Amino acid sequence: MANEEVIKAIKATLEKVRPFLQRDGGDVEFDSFIDGTVYIKMIGACEGCAFIDNTIKDGIEIILLEEVKEVKAVKPVSEKPQ
Repeated sequence: MANEEVIKAIKATLEKVRPFLQRDGGDVEFDSFIDGTVYIKMIGACEGCAFIDNTIKDGIEIILLEEVKEVKAVKPVSEKPQ
């Protein structure tokens, strides 16, 4: 799959997750896709939440790994290489 198609699939999958986060006053924003890793920004109530690592690893990452075969990991944008 071309990189543009992968990004489109990632964004579509994040749209499936978004309502669950919004229910608690949070949200997720796609930042980039680099070498198999999706970088996201957690916003709203999710930003700074004590459960942010669980939300990313046990929620968003699991779903993206299942839905988009090119995805190998999901990390917060703060871990993005410079």
